[in-house]
Amino acid sequence: MRRVKSLVLFASLLAASTAAAGAEINVVVSIKPLHSLVASVMKGAGEPGLIVEGAASPHTYSLKPSQAAMLEKADLVFWVGHELEAFLEKPLETLASKAKSVELIDASDLVKLPLREGGPFEKHGHGGDGHDDHAQEAQHDHDHEKPEETGHGGHDHGAFDAHVWLDPVNAKAMVHEIAEALIEADTANKEKYAANAADLMQRLDALRAEIAAQLEPVRGKGFIVFHDAYQYFENRFGVPASGSITVSPEVMPGAERVTEIRKRVKELGAACVFAEPQFESKLVATVTEGTNARTGVLDPEGGSLDPSQDLYFKLLRNLSTSVRDCLTRGS
Repeated sequence: MRRVKSLVLFASLLAASTAAAGAEINVVVSIKPLHSLVASVMKGAGEPGLIVEGAASPHTYSLKPSQAAMLEKADLVFWVGHELEAFLEKPLETLASKAKSVELIDASDLVKLPLREGGPFEKHGHGGDGHDDHAQEAQHDHDHEKPEETGHGGHDHGAFDAHVWLDPVNAKAMVHEIAEALIEADTANKEKYAANAADLMQRLDALRAEIAAQLEPVRGKGFIVFHDAYQYFENRFGVPASGSITVSPEVMPGAERVTEIRKRVKELGAACVFAEPQFESKLVATVTEGTNARTGVLDPEGGSLDPSQDLYFKLLRNLSTSVRDCLTRGS
């Protein structure tokens, strides 16, 4: 009888151990582009949850009860950082206090560009793909030379543009960070995470080459964006915007400002002015009224796309196609 009880106990412990080993970790991701990268690294091992859904913007997002519950169960949370998803700061401290929080703006080897503070129509120089790598590396090195000057343990996020995912080279740096965090949290699937990450890195290299070739014919043609969110994309592919309607999407320009922008669009001879799906497109129509500028739509966060492993690739290709098509229309 004692032997039977021992066998039953052993079987129960074995079953519990097996279940624990096969249990999926709970992973939550803030925005769609990051969710796509995390989902690709997790392929075959689990599905991450997503917080900012649909066409919502992380700049103005409010957490839903279902998402609060998701954070409470999380083992790992991936987000860009407080500069982009300020709404997540408190929930991560309270609801997700047991989870490991990974700010991908802190990823090793990530190139961070300073915020452009000289106004929407300040002229910016961009080297383009293959022409500005040394400048970017110098910026990266400088970021880490003097941690004592920053107020965040060596990272002063407020000094940098947070739209880091719009450069596929940065996406590779984030994939490395994502894979490391997943392997640490779920060693049972470490080979799967490592293989998926390696495959994703190769696809990102191919994407970079594809977009560089697609945009080569339109380098140097002027365009205006809704808000100043694209400098990583501009810098990587050598297609600098002439300016933006607003630096921050939360701050809409007044009538006087719109008149000034319209005048500058004419002066600059901008070929295109781009709206975004999350924000008021009528403003773009007002800005282009009486000018020869065409209009288009850029979607930097994938608001119009369904979450998937391929979303990141669709997002970057859509940006490239929109810029190319608008700038070549009628030429």
